[in-house]
Amino acid sequence: MTSAADPLGLVGTTIASKYAIESIVGQGGFATVFRAQHILWKRPVAVKVFTALGAVAEEQRQQLLDDFIQEGALLADLSEKSTAIVQARDIGMLVTHAGESVPYMVLEWLDGKPLEDVLAKEQAESAPLRSLEQAVRLLDPIAEALALAHKKGIAHRDVKPANIFVLAEAAGVKLLDFGIAKVVQDVQKMGFGKTAGHITSFTPLYGAPEQFNRVHGSTGPWTDVFALALVVAEVVSGKEPMSGDHLMQLAVASADPTTRPTPRTLGVQISDEVEAIFLKAVAVKPGDRYANCADFWNALRTKVVGDRLSSIGSDRMSIVGAPSPSSQTLLDEGAAQKASDRHEVEARTAATGPSASAATALPPPSSKSRAPLVAGLVVGALAVTGVAAFALRGGAGPGAAATPSASASQHAVAAVPASASSAAPVKACPPGMITIPGGEFFMGSQEKDALDTEKPPHRVKLMPYCMDELEETVAQYKDCSDRGMCRRAGKENVWPGINEAQKKIYDPLCNIADPEGKAKHPINCIDWDQAREACDARGARLPTEAEWEFAARGPDGRIYPWGDEPPNATLLNACGKECVAWQKKHRDPDNTPALMYEEDDGFVNTAPVGSFPKGKSRYGLQDVVGNVWEWVADYYADYDPATASSTVTEPKGPATGSDRVIRGGAWNGAQPSWVRPSFRFHVAPTARSYGFGFRCAKSL
Repeated sequence: MTSAADPLGLVGTTIASKYAIESIVGQGGFATVFRAQHILWKRPVAVKVFTALGAVAEEQRQQLLDDFIQEGALLADLSEKSTAIVQARDIGMLVTHAGESVPYMVLEWLDGKPLEDVLAKEQAESAPLRSLEQAVRLLDPIAEALALAHKKGIAHRDVKPANIFVLAEAAGVKLLDFGIAKVVQDVQKMGFGKTAGHITSFTPLYGAPEQFNRVHGSTGPWTDVFALALVVAEVVSGKEPMSGDHLMQLAVASADPTTRPTPRTLGVQISDEVEAIFLKAVAVKPGDRYANCADFWNALRTKVVGDRLSSIGSDRMSIVGAPSPSSQTLLDEGAAQKASDRHEVEARTAATGPSASAATALPPPSSKSRAPLVAGLVVGALAVTGVAAFALRGGAGPGAAATPSASASQHAVAAVPASASSAAPVKACPPGMITIPGGEFFMGSQEKDALDTEKPPHRVKLMPYCMDELEETVAQYKDCSDRGMCRRAGKENVWPGINEAQKKIYDPLCNIADPEGKAKHPINCIDWDQAREACDARGARLPTEAEWEFAARGPDGRIYPWGDEPPNATLLNACGKECVAWQKKHRDPDNTPALMYEEDDGFVNTAPVGSFPKGKSRYGLQDVVGNVWEWVADYYADYDPATASSTVTEPKGPATGSDRVIRGGAWNGAQPSWVRPSFRFHVAPTARSYGFGFRCAKSL
């Protein structure tokens, strides 16, 4: 049933048999956004229904639909590579009550507040302004996300505080509405603006000159550089970056060569060197600006923080397939736009411990807000029907945002930067290994169920290194032992207190017992020395704890290697219903059957390495959690609380100890916390278990 509040009549219905629509959280001229419940996952999601197709001529609908699907694929691809971009979950078509077939996109549900609202609240409360360093650290993830897109030749084209989302429960920010500007442009070209009121693909308050008038050149990554510089200027000054009461005034301000919207222009005292960086970022001519966000942000960060943002490149990033802003194509609007569109299309086209019994000894996981803002809300500028309103701080729509806790902005200021690495050229890694760029990250966890062994989170700095993409396989280890370079893998489990009943259950799980059938499975039932020797035999070594954790999670503070999504059967080999069925059939009195997720992941015990590519880490490591625990180089010791307020460079762990560290969980892990990259467990280095394996690292 339709109503004024629900013109599409979707509230109370279920889309695609899995998204139960609960309520509308925002409406605009281009889309309606609903809160929905994923029926299987029992988690809220955002469903964005694009209604513009109803106003497009029939012969143009397929083209717009193709563009929408393409932009959805773009968002999915980018969001898989950066948790600073709102995560795309699904895409599909639905039929409205009027019988029109329209596309929808399913996005992660975010609780928090857009940066625009955070800044407005702080201004209303006369809160102190952020320093330039605080602003840079706050926006590091956004710069990283834009640099990633720019490297693929893709521009956002609507960077603004309303599209930067401050998470309520974690120190972090996310970039919204990637790809939306492109679809809006297509709709404009098809005449939608003539039938449904004024619509624009960018927000004039943050618009670059070329967005107002193509006589200045084509839009591209350099357009995002302009907007990001304006966002920084606003954060540190507390003032809107450009003055104007209507569209024409803002167009003039954007292109006025005598007054550029830099922090100094807005009253902030900065050095001449930093002012020069901003002047280059907001130059009127695109060819005079930084070509991409990596160049701009690394220049700014070097001067303000003292280092570069390692995750967006230590050298000049090339813009794959995008025309240079100084190219002759900038003088030809049509050719430049066609080239940009074409290039964008091309760019998109173990035991749970040392033993089953030891697993039971692991400690168990220990102002009023309105409706939360949905990721990717397409209201605000899209809902505006008059150009004068663009000079205002148009929000995401009434009632659309949740008010974060009083400390939300302080959390955002403390957002973890994906920080520096050496600017020196990085050597190539051997085949089968992945280059880990190094940098700074917070090692450890402050999650609610984090154990004391994971605390306190502390900053660690690493130089670039190599890491195996996959766990060492049975075939690889057998080749090493056949050549006399490694000791033979064990066919028996060895740990203190193991009994005969457990040996009978677990010894058949030593994969070397079936070297052909399990050739691609991870080697197991080896002790720490055997793992070290195998790495030594090929000129490598075991990774340190810090190297293992950084390679598994990267610098952005994600909870799991793949992001923040809870573990499921498509992401890793842990304990699903197949594992519980095996445990019930092979009863161990010291180990109560328990599962991590309800689904069957397809593997009763270990899986061939690389079987779960969706769960790979941001750097491409596979099976870094699940399958088997992995030996690392360090002796175990609790983290030193004194390191919480300092940066530790290349930590190697204590010089001596009784136990060595294992990381990553195994195929029968039942607690999601065990497959967090920050989770640590320690065992005697002489232990051999069906749940222990390894991968190697190599210094560069």
